[in-house]
Amino acid sequence: MSAAAPSVASATAPVPSLTSVFVRLKLSLLRNGLRQSGGRTVAYVLSAVTGVVFAAGTVLAFVLLRGHADAGTVAVLLTGALSLGWTVMPLFLPSGDETLDPSRLVMLPLQPRPLVRALLVASLVGIGPVLTLVLASGASVAVAHGAAGTVLAVLAVPLTTVTCVALSRAVAAANVRLLTSRKGRDLALLSGLVIAIGMQFVNFAAQRLGRAGGLESLEPASAVVGWLPPAAAIGAVDSASRGDYAVAAARLLLTAAALAALVHWWRRSLVRLMVEPDGSTIGAAPDAGARDKADSGLLARLLPGGRTGTVMERSLRYIWRDPKTKAAWVTSLAIGLIVPLFNAFQGAGSVYFACFSSGMLGMLMYNQFGQDTSAFWMVAQTISTAADAYAELRSRALALLTITLPFTVLVTGVTAGVLGDWAKLPEALGLALGLLGAMVGTGAVTSANFPYSIPQDSGYKNVAPGQAGLAWISIFGGMVTSGVLCSPLIAATVYLHVSDQQSLLWLLLPAGLLYGALLILAGLKLAAPRAAKRLPEILAAVSKG
Repeated sequence: MSAAAPSVASATAPVPSLTSVFVRLKLSLLRNGLRQSGGRTVAYVLSAVTGVVFAAGTVLAFVLLRGHADAGTVAVLLTGALSLGWTVMPLFLPSGDETLDPSRLVMLPLQPRPLVRALLVASLVGIGPVLTLVLASGASVAVAHGAAGTVLAVLAVPLTTVTCVALSRAVAAANVRLLTSRKGRDLALLSGLVIAIGMQFVNFAAQRLGRAGGLESLEPASAVVGWLPPAAAIGAVDSASRGDYAVAAARLLLTAAALAALVHWWRRSLVRLMVEPDGSTIGAAPDAGARDKADSGLLARLLPGGRTGTVMERSLRYIWRDPKTKAAWVTSLAIGLIVPLFNAFQGAGSVYFACFSSGMLGMLMYNQFGQDTSAFWMVAQTISTAADAYAELRSRALALLTITLPFTVLVTGVTAGVLGDWAKLPEALGLALGLLGAMVGTGAVTSANFPYSIPQDSGYKNVAPGQAGLAWISIFGGMVTSGVLCSPLIAATVYLHVSDQQSLLWLLLPAGLLYGALLILAGLKLAAPRAAKRLPEILAAVSKG
C-alpha cells in the first residue's frame, strides 16, 4: 500500500497551466538576458526610461487636448498609427522573444487553442505592450466624457492593447515561413520595401493635409480610421461621449470581432506551421557552383589583393546573398533616395535633405561582427592583434563605402537637380560626406563595443533575446555621437551663410570629404584595439542567437 501511495500522489499532482509556464519563461528570458552583463542592463533600463518619457509626454499632450474640438480626431489617428506600427515594425525592427517564435515549438505536444492563449498572454509582458496600454489610456482620457464615455473607455483601453498585440503576433506567425525560407525572404524583402515606400506616401500626405488647414483637414481621415480596429475602440469612446450610443456600440463590437478573427487567423497559422512541410531546403541548381565560381573570379579581379580584397568580397557577398543583410541594404537605399526626392517634388525640400541618405547608409556599418552571426568564429581565428582587427574593420568599411559613397553623391546631385539649386550642391555634398564618415567611424566603434546577435532561425527577429536594449542604445548612441561630430561642419556652413561669404561655400566639399575620411580613420583606430581585446566577448555575443 505504501508503494502505491507515491504513484497515486504523482497522478493527482496539479499540472501548471501552459499560460503560466510561458509567462514565467518570458520573465526568465528577460531576467537572464539582463544578467549577462552590466552594459545590457544599462541599455535596457535606458530604453525603458526613454519609452516611459515618450509615453508620459504623449499622455500629457492628450490630457491638455481634453475638451478640444479635434481631440477625437487626434486620438483616433494616433491609435491607428500605433496599430500600424504593431503590424509592420516587429518584422523589420530589432526584437527578441523566444516565447513568441512558433518555429521553436513544432516538436512539442501542444494544442493550438491553449498555445495561442499562452502566447497572447506572454506577449503582453514587456515594455511595448505596457507603453501601448499607457498611450491607449491617454487617448481615452482625451475623448472620454460622461458616464457612458468612461465606461466604454474602461473596456476600450485593454481591448485596444490586446488587439494590437494579437495583430502583431498573427502577422508574424503568418509570415514566419515566408521570412525563414531563402526565396521567401527575398519576396519579403520586396514587401518590406513596398511598406516602407507606402509609409513615406502616408507621411507626405499627412504633411499636405496639415498645411491645408490644420487639424480640421484630418477629420475625413479620422472618420475612416475610426472604423478600423483597434482605433475603432477609441472612436467608440468618442462616439459615446457625444451621445452616439449606437455608433459607439458598433465600433466596440467591430473591434472585439476583429480580435476574435485575429486570434483565429493566428491559430490557423500556427497549425499550418506545425503540421505542414517546409519547402525551404530545395537544392541548388546543378550549374550554380560554376556560375558562382565565375562571378567570384570577376569580383575578385575588381577588388584589391590580400586580406583587404578577401574581406571586401565576403562583405559584398553578404549583401547579395544574406536575406536580412540584403533587406537592410535595400531598405536603406530606397528610403535614402525617397525622402530627399519626395520632399523636393513636394516643393518643401532642400539639398540638405541628402544628409538623410547618409544617415540611413551609415547605420549599415553598425554591428559589423553581428552580421556574421555564429560564423564569426572563423573570422575570429584570423584576428590576434590590433593590426588584424584594424585590417578587418578597414576592409569592411571599404566594402560599405564602395556602394554608399557614389550613392550619396548621386542622391545629392539628383536632389539638387530636381530643386534647381545647383549653387548649394558643394556645401550639401560636403555635409553629407562628413556625416557618412562620422557614422562609419562610430559604427566601427559600436561594432567593437556593443555587438549583438542577429538570429537566422527566425524571420521576424533581428536581435537575440536580452539584447534588444543593447541594439537600440548602440544605434541611437552612435547616431547622436555622429551628429555631434558633424557640428564643426554645420557651424562652418552657418557661419559662411551668416557672414555672407558665399564665395567660400564650395570649400565645404573638400572639407567634408577630408573630415569624413579623418573620422573614419579615427573610428577604426579606436575600435581596432578594443575589438582585439574583447574578441572572446564579441564572439559570445554574436553567436548567442
